[in-house]
Amino acid sequence: MPVSVIRFERGGKIQWGVARNERVFVIPGEYATTEQFIRAIGCNQDLLAAGTDEIPRSDIKLLSPITRNQQFICLGANYRQHMIESGIDPDVKHYNMMFTKAPGSIVPADSQLVKPRGVRFLDYEIEVGLVMKKDIKHQVTVSDENLSEFVAGVVIVNDYSARDIQIPQMQFYKGKSFRTFAPVGPILCLLQPGEMNYLKQLRLTLSVNGEVRQSDTTANLVNGPAQTLTELSAVHDLAPGDLIATGTPSGCALAVPSPFKQRLFAALPEATKWRLFFKVQARRTQYLKPGDVIESQIRSSDGVVDLGMQRNVVVEEAACQSAHSQTS
Repeated sequence: MPVSVIRFERGGKIQWGVARNERVFVIPGEYATTEQFIRAIGCNQDLLAAGTDEIPRSDIKLLSPITRNQQFICLGANYRQHMIESGIDPDVKHYNMMFTKAPGSIVPADSQLVKPRGVRFLDYEIEVGLVMKKDIKHQVTVSDENLSEFVAGVVIVNDYSARDIQIPQMQFYKGKSFRTFAPVGPILCLLQPGEMNYLKQLRLTLSVNGEVRQSDTTANLVNGPAQTLTELSAVHDLAPGDLIATGTPSGCALAVPSPFKQRLFAALPEATKWRLFFKVQARRTQYLKPGDVIESQIRSSDGVVDLGMQRNVVVEEAACQSAHSQTS
């Protein structure tokens, strides 16, 4: 069975544990990073067995299961319907759009989402995050058959984005890397070799103030985990605990012009083009505002894989006095 792991703080000490219902079974040992933890359990699976140190989940402070030392890589436009609504033909684009997100944006799953001063168009993106199991230092060919050699498990990632920076400035990194823009967890679900099939059976659901905005399954991923790791390994080294966010379904607040309109806009002067962009986006009531509550869930239909729920409340930057000190 998959094992649900959490990282938490109790009595000033950071620990790891196996989560079962409302109880946490503390995993022995101290692991300062996700890499250290993944390497340790790879050498000793008995660490995940229920121990005697059992505590109520209500007694802990939840942390992100991905520590900020890890690499954070993202994929863009990777669900069929999201690609179509973005003006991309999923049957023609046979490669991933890859970019990085600052590890400093990582926060616990229940953190406040701080809306930076000056950002008008704050958007949400629920994603399945792959957590690496082993080092990759050269190109590898990954298939469904050997995927378990490379992937330790999965987490929820919300790739919050400042669209008025990402799009006009053409800076994905800058528009997506503000502090608090990447809640991760709460659960790191560790998968066994015979459970990798669940990566194609996960339902992603995101709601804002109780209204479902995004709902899709990983069956509609265009580039799956095996294809992604094969492509990425050709250009990039990876280590255990590194995080790969695999893209978001349709339903984001961002309004993307049709391919025909995009061609028309491309011929316009830069100032005119972006003035029109801002005008269109300003009509979109879906963008996040202070006080909005975003809830994100990922689970399999049979409930065997359940990554828990993220709950983020949007606050203005000036109103959040301690955002910079949130624990990763």
